[in-house]
Amino acid sequence: MRKKILIIGAGLAGSLLAIYLGRKGFEVEVIESRPDMRKTRISAGRSINLALSNRGIAALRGVGLDSYMLSEAVPMTGRMIHGADGSLRRLPYSGREGEYINSISRGGLNIALMDVAESLENVELRFGVACTAFDCSSGAVALSDGRVIEDAVIFGTDGAGSVIRNAMLAGGVPRFDFSQTWLSHGYKELHIWPTGQGDGFAIEKDALHIWPRDKFLMIALPNLDGSFTCTLFLAHSGVNSFTEIAGAAKTQAEIADGPIEAFFRSNFPDVIDLIPDLCDSYRANPVGNLGTIKSGPWNVGGKALLLGDAAHAIVPFYGQGMNASFEDCRILDSMIDGVDVDWEGLFTDFTEVRKKNADAIADLAVENFYEMRDAVADPVFVRKRTVETRLEQTFPDYFSKYSLVTFRDDVPYSLARTLGNAQDRLLMSICSETEDVDALDLSEIRKRLADLPEAKGL
Repeated sequence: MRKKILIIGAGLAGSLLAIYLGRKGFEVEVIESRPDMRKTRISAGRSINLALSNRGIAALRGVGLDSYMLSEAVPMTGRMIHGADGSLRRLPYSGREGEYINSISRGGLNIALMDVAESLENVELRFGVACTAFDCSSGAVALSDGRVIEDAVIFGTDGAGSVIRNAMLAGGVPRFDFSQTWLSHGYKELHIWPTGQGDGFAIEKDALHIWPRDKFLMIALPNLDGSFTCTLFLAHSGVNSFTEIAGAAKTQAEIADGPIEAFFRSNFPDVIDLIPDLCDSYRANPVGNLGTIKSGPWNVGGKALLLGDAAHAIVPFYGQGMNASFEDCRILDSMIDGVDVDWEGLFTDFTEVRKKNADAIADLAVENFYEMRDAVADPVFVRKRTVETRLEQTFPDYFSKYSLVTFRDDVPYSLARTLGNAQDRLLMSICSETEDVDALDLSEIRKRLADLPEAKGL
């Protein structure tokens, strides 16, 4: 029976999984194609900070890292909406005390996980080693260091471009389902500098800031040093797009200051003074793509299993990509009893439990893109959020869709989506019929929400 574990990828999911499996008593080797980020400055190719919420916290708690990582995070208690006219509107994430999300450094979290994993005597991390091929029939993997490993259980945590998943797709697994869909929008990162005064934060620090502009938006998450990581989401082409700003430029470096400044002065004038190096940063940082990957089955018998982005990459608009991957690790760990494991049975059961929930959060993330881009500026939506907050303040047993996804780690994503969307439809209907939320009977609304057929599953 295979007992050695080979984890392909030492990113967030792979490093956390190594800790869980190492603590179960397995011999674990983790390979990572990139250099050791603890010794070499490397670009992750994506956002430098992430939103850590209850599902991710629960997974970190399972390895004793929750308190430490929360001490390194910046709490965000709500969304701060920046209107085109310079107005500000705060939308709390929850009406209950103590429910918030946390802005955390991707690199800092990954390093902490690597350190704990490497401290276990039965876990080894190897950097600069890539998986070059996977044979689905035999379960053998070829590595860039010349080794061929034939007797290990393989976990593919090698991200959206997974070598393991691609081998399954290439015919290694009959009737393997795979879909990759792209948003018409891409993203570019910018940086709001610390002020150098007081706590260093130029805008309110305990919020996720959103500048919704109909068909595009920008967001900003706080960092411990007083800076904010901003992400600009624009269509790749058309009006108000990356292509339009680039104009006739053939490369990023050729994009002139004028179009960049004109775009920001027209759409984000309150940001101009916060980003002194705006034009240089805009040119320097690449445009990223936003895609969703769904796949299945996630396993090749008992030989290999996909987790995290390798199995279910999602867009970032619910802040659940990392949290969902961490939840994969926690749930898999809960299904393992000892080291004598029926890997095929385990992998089949795990996929059955998780795939429908991974698909649900993927769909929710796309839905939330349109909510963040468009709905947060809609008066009916704002009234709905006001009502949801008051319901949570008045009835602790009520959870909005956002709260079900973000704060209820005991509620599967699939149920959160089904119930949450039903609640949204009812509340949007109620709030479209009145502009005076103070006149609404919260007890009657709570009763109607509790009577929804979808609520019976909670």
